[in-house]
Amino acid sequence: MANRFMCETLGSACLGLSMALAAPAAFALTDIIETPARATELAPESLLNDATRAGDRIVAVGERGHIIYSDDEGKTWSQAEVPVSVTLTAVDFGTSDHGWVVGHSGVVLHSEDAGASWQLQLDGLKAAELSIESKEEQIAEMEEQIEQAPEDQKADLEWALDDLVFAMENAQSDMDIGPVNPLLDVWFENDSHGFAVGAYGMILRSQDGGDSWRDWSSNVENPQNFHYNSITRVTGGALVIVGEAGQIHVSVDNGATWKKRESPYAGSLFGVSGTGQVNEVLAFGLRGTTLFSGDLGRSWTVVPNEGNATLNNAAVAEDGRITLVGNGGAVLMSANGGESFRAYFRDDRESVMSVVPLAGTDLLLVGEGGVKFTDSRGRNLK
Repeated sequence: MANRFMCETLGSACLGLSMALAAPAAFALTDIIETPARATELAPESLLNDATRAGDRIVAVGERGHIIYSDDEGKTWSQAEVPVSVTLTAVDFGTSDHGWVVGHSGVVLHSEDAGASWQLQLDGLKAAELSIESKEEQIAEMEEQIEQAPEDQKADLEWALDDLVFAMENAQSDMDIGPVNPLLDVWFENDSHGFAVGAYGMILRSQDGGDSWRDWSSNVENPQNFHYNSITRVTGGALVIVGEAGQIHVSVDNGATWKKRESPYAGSLFGVSGTGQVNEVLAFGLRGTTLFSGDLGRSWTVVPNEGNATLNNAAVAEDGRITLVGNGGAVLMSANGGESFRAYFRDDRESVMSVVPLAGTDLLLVGEGGVKFTDSRGRNLK
């Protein structure tokens, strides 16, 4: 279970994660948190896991702590100053200058200069401490509830208490092993408020730009601690989280509270996106599964497409075109708001992890082969 979520996404590329999670020595994990990313001209050609815009700049993140940025629509790239060398999984900017990156070993990085340099705000050890503190508070509250509850309700509450104790013991084990659990996505509303989500039900909230974080897991219904793979805001203002075992959670109060939605799919969902229309949601993941909702997840339609490759990420262009990207070079395009998709596959069949729309219908793809420039069907531009 420890490695399943990323292995489903990256295939053979998950080998490094498997080794990291199996590593018995905490010092080795600590070393890569304390070792700055090495400068290399090969960063734009190496594995990149996510890309986004910071104003007019494009920023991409990937393996070995690589963060690169471009001010000319990807024609040339500079490598950012990064204090860690762990694999980085996701990037988001709350403003054109303030951005956050998350990755393996529970790292959270922050930039105040549009991605040119980054500072470490959090690591897995500190995240485990937050989890333990939160679980201790929940256990104390649950024990008080059990004392005051009628006899016919005590058994259910004691069962829930056992789950909390088990979760706290897991967090304490993380402290002994080292900072192993990865964060998988991040979203920030502005330069202050945001969330980071990841493995084993980890969800963290900050309201001061990442200077401090709170364990927010108790606010989301996930007693089995399934992985959270993606978080986004859709048009209309709602926040949506998707993850392992078909999880879909929606918040309409800016993340203060969350409601679990019934999902028509029990497998892993790796990404979630809006369509550009109010309250519309696309969730997607394993085996090309694509789900559409026009009412914030209260009801779902399975969207047919011609490919069955695992889907990793999405982008909506200014003209409304929606592009999904995934394993095996999959590039899916919809011109009808996500009602249907045409599937194309790149000749190199390398996994595509993220997409940024460019001028016209062109795309910037990032993934196993680094940066690629393509048309709307994923074909390389000359």
